Amino acid sequence: MAQMTERMQQLFIKVPAAVLCTATADGAPNAVPVGAKRIIDAETILISDQFMNKTLANMKSNPRVAVTFWEGHEGYQIKGTVTIETSGPRFEETSRWIEEMGAKAGFPLKSKGAVILKIEEIFGVAPGPGAGKKLA
Repeated sequence: MAQMTERMQQLFIKVPAAVLCTATADGAPNAVPVGAKRIIDAETILISDQFMNKTLANMKSNPRVAVTFWEGHEGYQIKGTVTIETSGPRFEETSRWIEEMGAKAGFPLKSKGAVILKIEEIFGVAPGPGAGKKLA
């Protein structure tokens, strides 16, 4: 497992959305923006599923994903394997968080699942000679 540094975690929290990339079992790519995201620990990210359709189907047949996030000239790509929780304490906590988020926005939201990403690799995506370099 790879771990995010404190700086990576700060940036992940700060950016309003990240890009979640999935692929079908036979490799057809799909990428979607995700804003309902949290860090569980340095090795684990949680993304709430409110609207996923193709993305959810892809993760069920191919749990390998990438998440990319950036601001200005700093950015990271995280690769790993996901599991999807639709019951249990973590899902219940996620459901409450998403309902509160929707209430604050004046738009009802409901979580269908908690996507748990275990980080396996981290790459830099900043422009320049280090672009694409494996960091962890």
